[in-house]
Amino acid sequence: MQFIIFLDATIVNVALPSIQKDLGLADATLTWVVSAYLITAGGLLLVGGRLADMYGRRRVFCLGAGLFAVASITAGLAQNSGVLLAGRSLQGVAEALAAPAAMSMVALLFTDPKERAKAFGIWGGLAGLGSAAGVLLSGVLTDLVSWRWVFLINVPLALVPMLLLPKYADENRAPVTGKRRLDLPGAVLVTGGLIAILNAILSAARNPLDSAQVLVPLAIGVVALVAFVIVETRVAQPLVPLRFFANKVRATANVATVFIASSSAAVFFMVVLYGQNILGYSPLRSGLAWLPFCVAFMPGLFLSTKLMTRYGPRIALASGLAVSAVGVALFTRLSVDGSYLTELLPAMVVTALGFGMTNPAMQNAAVHDVSEADAGLGSGIVTTVLQLGGALGLTVFVALALSYQQDEQATGAAEQAAVTSGYTFAFMIAAIALAIGSVASMLILRGVRVEAPAAPPAPSTPEAGTGPKTGARGRVAGEGASRNGHVSDAELVGRRERT
Repeated sequence: MQFIIFLDATIVNVALPSIQKDLGLADATLTWVVSAYLITAGGLLLVGGRLADMYGRRRVFCLGAGLFAVASITAGLAQNSGVLLAGRSLQGVAEALAAPAAMSMVALLFTDPKERAKAFGIWGGLAGLGSAAGVLLSGVLTDLVSWRWVFLINVPLALVPMLLLPKYADENRAPVTGKRRLDLPGAVLVTGGLIAILNAILSAARNPLDSAQVLVPLAIGVVALVAFVIVETRVAQPLVPLRFFANKVRATANVATVFIASSSAAVFFMVVLYGQNILGYSPLRSGLAWLPFCVAFMPGLFLSTKLMTRYGPRIALASGLAVSAVGVALFTRLSVDGSYLTELLPAMVVTALGFGMTNPAMQNAAVHDVSEADAGLGSGIVTTVLQLGGALGLTVFVALALSYQQDEQATGAAEQAAVTSGYTFAFMIAAIALAIGSVASMLILRGVRVEAPAAPPAPSTPEAGTGPKTGARGRVAGEGASRNGHVSDAELVGRRERT
């Protein structure tokens, strides 16, 4: 599910011209093929995460996975814009249910820091590979089969985890005293506020910043989120306890998420446009051009896992952002008559390595020291930030590119040269933002130590129980052990031998 959620975020991009031609969509309607998904997912992720905590992560995950399959069939078989947009919106709702539930299960199943680092290495890798594979598959499927398969390919990929998960994972939910209650006022306010702000961000790509289309939803969103914060301080079971943001590792991870989500969205979008509109690539060739990106992503995952297990989140996160900054900076070398081997390929490889290093560290840090009660909430927050960051990146960096392009054309530059200059200017700003994120991570996370691995369970006895505990109970036991003090590697070996 993690793979197809990120696959779906980019797979539609290359297919958009074919969708527009086949269904006769206006330009304004075409943008909503992307926006409908972003807005519904981004607005509901926090609520989805809390629902998973309250009603069971496995149950909510399976509901989201099944809904994703239904939504993909709806979009893939659509004969008009209304059905297509309904399917895309339903995909967003499905992501809001499945993604936080899945991430919280990963956080709770792997209690040992080293094992969790490996698990999030796989998790973050599937996110990055899904995004890159989306661009690749979009071109292949659109050229060789039909644009409809960019949606239909999701159906088996969603049904398989929905059917298999109940066999491999027990149900778990947050412990609670008293009656479970969803904070409905908070849910309405945060969902409405996030949807309004996302709508404002996406409208800014098509309208002036001082226009009513941007300012009105932005004002509504800000007021709703302020009211949400006030409500959360007064209810007995808040949707988002404000204490959650006091952890500086989680806070830093979410800020880093904005940097990486915005820059990666800009890279995927503008490099595809550069390949097709400037270099004249077909959709198929444009998709195949991303194969080295997928390959180069893997070493970044392994390196991130090594850094996480040895040095903790600070070095892994800062290093990943720094390498990403170098890779995105290499895109500033693009030219009108550019070469794939000398300009695009080196930038893709270094950027993929950096994104591969950043994703696992970022998502691991986002659920750092999260309690069993708030695992779904923490996952919902980071996935919400991913959606907001991606939408913000597309709006800001594309706007920067267009503005610079217009300035270049005003000075007499040829159209394609001006467009390329606009892209390289936006890439330069994105690289600077990533570099700032790297430095900030190093400074803010100074003093954060690597967690000691949890002690192995004691041997089973009739009095102690029937064996080692797993899942939510295992997490509580592991946390209790780590609070008793630091355990050296030598002591761990001794305990294992005695056991």
